[in-house]
Amino acid sequence: MPTMYFNAIHFGLPKNIAIFASYCLCIMVSLDFAISSVIEFSHALGKTEEVPLWESPGRVLADEVVSDINMPPFDKSAVDGYACRREDLHLYLRVVEVISAGAMPTKTIEKGTCAKIMTGAPVPPMADCVIMVEDTETIDNETIRFVGSDTKTNIARFAEDIRMNDTVLEKGTFIEPQHVAIMASVGVNRVRVAARPRVSVLITGDELVEIDKVPGGSQIRNSNGHQLYTQVVRWGGEPIYGGIVEDNREATRKAIANALEKSNIVTLTGGVSLGDFDFVPDVLKELGVDIKFQTMAVQPGKPTVFGVKDDKLVFGLPGNPVSSLFQFDLLVRTAMLRMMGATKPVKDIIKVPIAGDFSRKRSERLALVPAMINSKGEVEPVNYHGSAHIFALSKATTMIIVPVGVNSIGKGELVDVRPI
Repeated sequence: MPTMYFNAIHFGLPKNIAIFASYCLCIMVSLDFAISSVIEFSHALGKTEEVPLWESPGRVLADEVVSDINMPPFDKSAVDGYACRREDLHLYLRVVEVISAGAMPTKTIEKGTCAKIMTGAPVPPMADCVIMVEDTETIDNETIRFVGSDTKTNIARFAEDIRMNDTVLEKGTFIEPQHVAIMASVGVNRVRVAARPRVSVLITGDELVEIDKVPGGSQIRNSNGHQLYTQVVRWGGEPIYGGIVEDNREATRKAIANALEKSNIVTLTGGVSLGDFDFVPDVLKELGVDIKFQTMAVQPGKPTVFGVKDDKLVFGLPGNPVSSLFQFDLLVRTAMLRMMGATKPVKDIIKVPIAGDFSRKRSERLALVPAMINSKGEVEPVNYHGSAHIFALSKATTMIIVPVGVNSIGKGELVDVRPI
């Protein structure tokens, strides 16, 4: 049958009929359709817990964070220098005190005087600017003069950053280290976060051995299991490692059934394409999983399965490591963040000029090309031999998204880029 791409909007069909048609006709769905389907069927868990501040990165805020103070709490110097009156810049200035960070000024700045001041220290009364040390000349131990042509104010004003009771972080924020600094600044030492989704990781394939064994014959080490486990951790989930599952129907059925009982999300790699031993979709149906799609018009990642059973989600990812990493990042990560109530579950796509000419022979699928941003701010594909080439990702920080129907891109053209 000819290659077909399915988008509900293109066919003018309601979303539920579109999903049914994509499954029944085995039509490849677009990446946008796949992501929107995952978003539609991913529901917030609705549970929260409190964790110490330093354990909050990688979690999602369950409540907004409000400041308990004004920031800055006083007018403070933005530079090391001398606090004085701007109208006195033409005068010799007598140093009346030294104000270090953490100390309070004791003098008022009068005509012809100044105070030596450190960055972050409170500005003394009547000073309306701070001149930088490098713009001054020392006359004697008590006297300086301004030798610059002009000066900025160099004062951070009271509450110019945030006022007491202002919201500093919104509910649904995925917590990064910079958010920890913000919470620490407003006195938060315990954080209310969304409960972590439990994500089972199952790996199928008789050719696989665990990483502590030396592969023999046609065997390879299980890289996917460890990759997916750490991806779950990175995006705030609770991983449940189910190990390597034998490539037979009964073992696969038992492993998936067990994972469905214990998890909010089940991920498994391998067994989802059209090979003789790839029976995962059939097993899922036997277990009552409603499959929403099972092929995507994406390279790598065509044999990707997504299904739903009650409030649980199942992702059958391709066995090749680049495919599984990319599809986890695009789909499973999105589901996890939705379950935690994140306000931004999908990463932004940005436009970046490509470093050189790009071409491909076939363009019937959207291509995800491992790439990096070079020193010129251009995106540059890394040396990549295909979806089994996991070593290509050692330098890749982004993926170039090449649309369906595009065979070539010229140097300097803007392309869609998504971080990985």
